[in-house]
Amino acid sequence: MTQGQKVRIATIGTSGIAQRFLDALAGFEGASYAGAYSRDISRARAFAHEHGGELAFDSLDELCACPDVDAVYISSPNAVHAPQALALVRAGKHVLVEKTFASNAREAKRVFDAASEQGVVAMEAMRSIHTPGFRAVVETLPQLGEVRLAQMGFAKVTSRISRLRAGERLNVFDPRLSGGSLMDIGVYCVEPAIALFERPTSVNASLVLTEVPGEPADSPYRKVDLAGAILLGYGDKVVTLSFGKVSDDLAPCQVEGERATLIYQDITKPHDLRVVEHVDRGMTWGTVGGTERTVRVENPENDMVCELADFCEAASGDAVAIEHANMWADVTLASLEVMDKVRAQAGVRFPADDEG
Repeated sequence: MTQGQKVRIATIGTSGIAQRFLDALAGFEGASYAGAYSRDISRARAFAHEHGGELAFDSLDELCACPDVDAVYISSPNAVHAPQALALVRAGKHVLVEKTFASNAREAKRVFDAASEQGVVAMEAMRSIHTPGFRAVVETLPQLGEVRLAQMGFAKVTSRISRLRAGERLNVFDPRLSGGSLMDIGVYCVEPAIALFERPTSVNASLVLTEVPGEPADSPYRKVDLAGAILLGYGDKVVTLSFGKVSDDLAPCQVEGERATLIYQDITKPHDLRVVEHVDRGMTWGTVGGTERTVRVENPENDMVCELADFCEAASGDAVAIEHANMWADVTLASLEVMDKVRAQAGVRFPADDEG
């Protein structure tokens, strides 16, 4: 591909997140919708037709070989993200893979290495770190002085928890599909932390676990996480992350530096940023803030357009965008390394962990 050409994108997956992605794609000038893949060809045709695509596939090999597709957005279950992405990049397709990018860091590295060998872009669709709001967080950090503490959380009660408790087996809570709250919700906390502070020197975690309905008692995949907390150590700072699908986290995120503290709402789409400067008032009996100022941020209503733009610029050969894509790949890999350690500490395993 060359710069200026529209990126022709096909999709894998027909869930709500895929539809939201196509809503973003519909208003984006740098790409066009080519068609859909599904194991059910009638479903692929219906989904493609509904969103203006002309192509339909029920064979991944046919999608890989199609000359009318430049890139593929993957929003299938987590467990098949990496195998599908690997096949596509080896066929010369760019891939934008919905979070979480892969089941573990080993799988992710295999995909990124193959993409590098083929000269194509492999990027995770982690929308939050591509938004103007997150960019504002990054740009504000130097104003805080030496960062010593940070707290980031994301939790919301899922509508599916009652079904899980009733004994229904659900994809999002199925370790055989690389599910669980860490992979679905916790990743929204891990990746911004890694993007801001890089790899930690220590990882300590505690997860709230439950039994997987229908999984044998002696199965290594019988436990799945509902919520959890992670402590990332950096030597000069500590970052606390909390996440879950069984409660609502209503607290803002906070990054505490020696000169000022940054407070912002919504880890998934940072907004309402406030910087509160420290003022030395001598001995006090509580925390006393100083001068407060706001940082103006405007995020698009459908913020998936931000990741789409970054991906398409890289796929079109823009050198700066490719450099950024490589940086995001390192964030993805480092984040999965953290998540692998978290799951290992809690005893949550996926089939991909047992594969070579």
